Amino acid sequence: MTAPDETALPIPSANMTAAHASVAMMERLANGVGSRASVTVVYGEPVTAAGVTVIPVAKVGFGFGGGTGSEAGAAKASDGGGGGGKASARPCGFIEIKNGSATYKPLRNPWLDVLVPLAALVAGTAVPGLARRLAERRLK
Repeated sequence: MTAPDETALPIPSANMTAAHASVAMMERLANGVGSRASVTVVYGEPVTAAGVTVIPVAKVGFGFGGGTGSEAGAAKASDGGGGGGKASARPCGFIEIKNGSATYKPLRNPWLDVLVPLAALVAGTAVPGLARRLAERRLK
């Protein structure tokens, strides 16, 4: 992977307005992170062992925001600016290549294996009692 061309975007300087400096900074950050945000960077290269290749799959995302403004109603307007961002990566599963066949294997949340049957048990226990109470109220 090659590094992005850092000369393509302006570098904030002292003679730029806050608005231009904020935009330039956000463009540089987005360009730098966007070119590096990938599954390979987060989880590594595919692994091959015993004739089986495993390729990690992940959701990788990032976002940035920024703003600028000036003080309203002041004798001398002062520029201001700010920005922020977030990057995240979450494993989703893996692709297994074996005997010339590729299969996607999603990662499951282990809590689902516990909570879904437990919720069904609670609902199965509570619903008949609620139905009986509603029927009794209607008869009164």
